[in-house]
Amino acid sequence: PYRLLGVGRGSSQADIKKAYKRLAREWHPDKNKDPGAEDKFIQISKAYEILSNEEKRANFDRYGDAGESQGFSQHQHRQFHRFHDGFYFDESFFHFPFNSERRDTSDEKYLLHFSHYINEIVPDSFKKPYLIKITSDWCFSCIHIEPVWKEVAQELEALGAGIGVVHAGYERRLAHHLGAHSTPTLLGLINGKITFFHNAVVRENLRQFVENLLPGNLVEKITDKNYIRFLSDWRKDNKPHVLLFDHMPVVPLLYKLTAFAYRDYLSFGYVYVGLRGTEELSSQYNINVYSPTMMIFKEHIDRPADVVQAREMKKQLIDDFLSQNKFLMVARLTNQRLFQELCPVKKSHRQRKHCVVLLTGEGEKFAEAYEAFLTFAVANTKDTLKFVHVYVERQPEFADALLMDEEKYRGRSAVVILERRNNAGKIAYKALEEAWQGTKEDNFILLDLLDQLRTDPGLLSSETVVADLNDELAPMFLIRWLYSMLDYITDCWDSLFHSNWREMMPLLSLLFSALFILFGTVIVQAFSDSSDTRDSPPSEKEETAAKTEKNDVSFSKESNSRIPKKGFVEVTELTDINYTSNLVRLRPGHMNVVLILSNSTKTPLLQKFALEVYTFTGSSSLHFSFLSLDKHREWLEYLLEFAQDAAPIPNQYDKHFLERDYTGYVLALNGHKKYFCLFKPHRSGDEGGTLGSCEDYDASLHAEARGKPSCSPGSRSIKNKLHKLSFWMERLLEGSLQRFYIPSWPALD
Repeated sequence: PYRLLGVGRGSSQADIKKAYKRLAREWHPDKNKDPGAEDKFIQISKAYEILSNEEKRANFDRYGDAGESQGFSQHQHRQFHRFHDGFYFDESFFHFPFNSERRDTSDEKYLLHFSHYINEIVPDSFKKPYLIKITSDWCFSCIHIEPVWKEVAQELEALGAGIGVVHAGYERRLAHHLGAHSTPTLLGLINGKITFFHNAVVRENLRQFVENLLPGNLVEKITDKNYIRFLSDWRKDNKPHVLLFDHMPVVPLLYKLTAFAYRDYLSFGYVYVGLRGTEELSSQYNINVYSPTMMIFKEHIDRPADVVQAREMKKQLIDDFLSQNKFLMVARLTNQRLFQELCPVKKSHRQRKHCVVLLTGEGEKFAEAYEAFLTFAVANTKDTLKFVHVYVERQPEFADALLMDEEKYRGRSAVVILERRNNAGKIAYKALEEAWQGTKEDNFILLDLLDQLRTDPGLLSSETVVADLNDELAPMFLIRWLYSMLDYITDCWDSLFHSNWREMMPLLSLLFSALFILFGTVIVQAFSDSSDTRDSPPSEKEETAAKTEKNDVSFSKESNSRIPKKGFVEVTELTDINYTSNLVRLRPGHMNVVLILSNSTKTPLLQKFALEVYTFTGSSSLHFSFLSLDKHREWLEYLLEFAQDAAPIPNQYDKHFLERDYTGYVLALNGHKKYFCLFKPHRSGDEGGTLGSCEDYDASLHAEARGKPSCSPGSRSIKNKLHKLSFWMERLLEGSLQRFYIPSWPALD
């Protein structure tokens, strides 16, 4: 109910009632034609019913539900606390802010909803960057970063950045839209683009993250060498230019955020007064080097149009200063947006605003007329008057609609007073009878018309409809296309390395499917090309090799004929490819039983290993693998260092270091809890004749080639290493084996 009405938990009844009335008027089905208005209105009414009743509100705050049957009774609640107090388990002992009564409400004013994010936050991100936190209940990491988050949120909000909080438990749609699949998650939003934060959550990193979101060319460093060029660009940029003088070597974040917010109206420069090479600039404008100074330059670069100086620049002070100086004294209409801002549509007779437009051309021929018009504008600036100029060659449709293509204005400047009547382009206007030359007579005529306009609005007798202005400063199509491609490539690069992999799965699936089809076609083609070679009669050497291969694979054939399919034991090799999935990220409760072998002992050890562990393959929590000692001896030695009483520790000065025989060792690895159990192989002399005959053993395991026994005294001694492994496996499942813990799993290099 608090979220539905948009109020905090500490709000008074008056605030709740005020919020309800506002939302009820907005979502009433008779006034709101939205298909979901009726459901929304019902939810708002139910929310107000709960919060307007103090008893129901208290029940909701305490138990999360307004119904009396959903919470504890008072008697049960008292018994519950006595039970916890008796065992010293009261919530106040741990200070975990999960109880709704004690939960911190500092984030409530930053809470975001999906519709609010789409309709307000995303458009507002084109004026200021947002730092957004995704959190949830029972998130211990969220509690850990809370102090840093509070400090940074307050600091950045004071500087002009936006702050947002998304509760993943209540706003799952918004959390999924943002690409956050775990909590806490911090991300930045600027120009509608999302960037994830990947560093440690400390104040400096978060400030730097927000600063890195901003474009790099917002503020230009100004010195004695380039300040004239910078201030003279007002003609090309059609913007006032702002200079901030400060003794900080780097541009303050407050100034960068301000430059981003006003980048469509103003150009910004920064002067480090402590730098050698700024003395001329500071002395020319009489700068006090001990306090920050901000100056705005318009058409005249020899003197500022406005100045503000303060020991500590605050955001509110800067906003008030800049909002009053967003435009030039005689701005050039370069696009429709600027025309609508400078010459707004009249809303009432008291809010009439007129524009005095100079229709002129480019070049020295029209410079005198423009300077005279500028002088007149500076002397007669009022809130109800705006002075602008238009280049006829760049806005021909606009000029033709006002001057009606009259001959007396060709090649000369003209002045028109106009008022916009609606957003469809309808205007009322009156043009000066003669061309504008900037003489005293022209000034008197224009001033007389403006005086008459204050008392007689009907002076603007002519009406016409003008089309939207051309965007003169818009880049060429090719440049826009290149910028779009660069942004797309950058987004793909960021998504590939930083975004959540769930969002990349469709693209990766498409890519790997195409590669699979491509390589599959190549492989099929290769097999079809070599069909003639396979069909040709084999040579004597090939026949001999085929017979040998037939004897080698006879074991698997006989196994298939003697052992049912369910008797298969799957043993995979542990390599650097599957090391993470088979061990490091093994699910909780699962263990990987790994046999250590070498290339020379691989076949007999695997046969014996399969026989010993076959009865345990029914457990879904056990996985069986083998590790090559020839490839990964260092990894094994590292693990055995943590089992000093169970295995010899290698010494780097031991000349027999590489001769130690670890074949037959078996490790039961618990990847989640980071411990292992160790099985040491039994020596052949310790076992006596418990194994039985070689023929019986091979028959039971089907390790004998057809008509040719593979048993030998050497293979028997190797197989004896795993004798009684099944008893060890039983103790492993019972949990009675000694566990050796390690801090982290080493890399399998």
